[in-house]
Amino acid sequence: AGLKPGSSVETDKLPSDVRKRAMEAVDSCGGRVTIGDVASKAGLKLNEAQKALQALASDTGGFLEVSDEGDVLYVFPRDYRSKLAAKSFRMRIEPLLEKTKSAAEYLIRVSFGTALITSIVLVYTTIIALLSSRSDEDNRGRRGRSYDSGFTFFFRPSDLFWYWDPYYYRRRQIRTDGMNFIESVFSFVFGDGDPNQGIEEERWKLIGQYIASNGGVVTAEELAPYLDGLPTEETVNDESYILPVLLRFDGHPEVDEEGNILYRFPSIQRTASSQRIGRKEYVGKKWADWAGGVEKFFEEKKWQFSKTGTSERAMVIGLGGLNLFGVIILGTMLK
Repeated sequence: AGLKPGSSVETDKLPSDVRKRAMEAVDSCGGRVTIGDVASKAGLKLNEAQKALQALASDTGGFLEVSDEGDVLYVFPRDYRSKLAAKSFRMRIEPLLEKTKSAAEYLIRVSFGTALITSIVLVYTTIIALLSSRSDEDNRGRRGRSYDSGFTFFFRPSDLFWYWDPYYYRRRQIRTDGMNFIESVFSFVFGDGDPNQGIEEERWKLIGQYIASNGGVVTAEELAPYLDGLPTEETVNDESYILPVLLRFDGHPEVDEEGNILYRFPSIQRTASSQRIGRKEYVGKKWADWAGGVEKFFEEKKWQFSKTGTSERAMVIGLGGLNLFGVIILGTMLK
């Protein structure tokens, strides 16, 4: 169905990242969610989750429902994604733009290696042509002599498929065997990519899901493994590191009967899960017990710019040196 004159698609006003994460959370909850569900599963701020749900409901025919516990649920039809795609030109064009961006980045990435190899071929072809034109007799003599330098250069035609592969970085993360020569050129010059891309998103997802798994009530010590600036012996009573979590998920501190400081997140306590299963089975359970197999702390991956070995780096540097040497010799011959 087309849009009425003067109408707008509310979802188009959302940042793409927020919209995608909110929709993934809606899908994982079966189309019935609260603001707390989306905030905890997607790691979004509560106001971001609320705006995303309101926009999605407005554009896809979603509606509000009040649970028996008095919580407001956002309910979406099964085909809400197709309805949204039919209305939103932005959602239809985004995949094409992403592919175009990836192709442009790929062309920029391979242009250096292409220029380097082309330069070597042209430089040494020109040198050979000049030597041949100056002395055919010396050239025949050189052809008659041969010796083994002990150096073997191994190159497979299949390497060219890796060289012209727009999914080079993605394949490099999957492959566990060694690099061939063309791969080592790419890796040495451009690196193997940052393994921690999107790490903050994953951090907030883990924190939100952990809070939800504990019924919306946690201690600072429980969240410490997921945050930066862990407490030391000197700052053991300083729990200021949890402030970003309180701000993001609208939490507040309270003191229990034993004098312990607890942090309660009322919005995350309101969940559609209890509406579906009848009771909050996960309340009071630890995250590792509730989900099983999930890491008990948040760890960044070590960033190694290039995974090329010493011999591979030497070959790449040698290739650049070979090109420079050829350019100098050719320049001298042309003077």
